[in-house]
Amino acid sequence: MFHLPTRLAGTRRRVATALGVLGAALALTATTASGATAAPQPDRDRVEIEPGEAYMGAGTRLHEGSPAGEPSMGIMAPTDGVQGIDVSHWQGSVNWTSVRGAGIQFAWMKATEGSTYKDSSFNTNYPAAYRAGVIRGAYHFARPNVSGGATQANYFVNNGGGWSRDNLTLPGVLDIEHNPYGAMCYGLSTTQMRTWITDFYNTYKSRTTRDVVIYTTAGWWNTCTGNWTGMYGKSPLWVAHWTTAASPTIPSGFPTWTVWQYTSTGSVSGVAGNVDRNQFNGSRDRLLALANNT
Repeated sequence: MFHLPTRLAGTRRRVATALGVLGAALALTATTASGATAAPQPDRDRVEIEPGEAYMGAGTRLHEGSPAGEPSMGIMAPTDGVQGIDVSHWQGSVNWTSVRGAGIQFAWMKATEGSTYKDSSFNTNYPAAYRAGVIRGAYHFARPNVSGGATQANYFVNNGGGWSRDNLTLPGVLDIEHNPYGAMCYGLSTTQMRTWITDFYNTYKSRTTRDVVIYTTAGWWNTCTGNWTGMYGKSPLWVAHWTTAASPTIPSGFPTWTVWQYTSTGSVSGVAGNVDRNQFNGSRDRLLALANNT
C-alpha cells in the first residue's frame, strides 16, 4: 500500500504514499456499495518508482486515480468525523504535535516493503506520533512477486509492524494494490494471490494476535483475487477511493469499510506538502476498540 502525493524530479515522476483500512465488526456505520468493477486499464502516462520506493496509493494513481501529476478529486470529500493521515519518508520531517493539534486522531506510517526495505523515516515517525497522542500504526507494502506472504509478514513484524495494547497502537496494515513496478497482479493467478494473502494474514496473526488490516482498492481486489470473500470476517478494510462521493466503492469481498482514504492531496498542519487523508467509519471509541482489540 503506497499512498502519497505525486512528486516530480526532473523528468522522473514519483508517486507519494497513503493508507486505508476497514472491518465490519468494528465499524459503527455500515456503508455498502457495489464493489464489482471492470478491470482498470493502466494509465499510459509512465511513472517511475525505484525498487524499495513504492508508496501507498502509487498503484491507485497509476491505474484508478487521477492522471499522474494532477490533483485527486477526493480533496473535496467530507473532512468531518474521526480523521487520520498516512505517511512515509516522502513527507519529510513531520511535526506530530502540530498534526494532533490540527485534529488528526490517527495515522499509519510506512514501515516496510517486500522483504528487504525499511522506510527511512519510520523509526522517527512511530515514537513521535505516540508521544504526541496520535493513535498510530505501521503498514507494509506488499511485493507478492519477490517473496512469500509468510516471509514478508515476519519481516514486517520484525521491523516495526508489531502491536501492543497501550491505547495508542493500531494493528498493522497489509498494503496490497496495483503493482507500481510492472504487471498489475504481480504475475500471480487469483488462486496464488489468495494463498499469498492468507499466508501473510496467518503469520501476522500468529506473531501479534491481531487481524491485519487490508488496504486496497475495489478494482485491484476484484481483479487480482477474483472477488474473493476470504477476508470478509477477518480483516478490517482500509479502502482507497479518491472521489467526491459521499462514500467509497468497496471490494466485493468485504461487507463495509473501516477506514476510507479519500484523497492523496490533503493538507495538514505539521506536514509540508500534500498528504493522504483518511476517515474512520465510526466514533473515537470505536477507533480505540480497533486499537486495543476490545
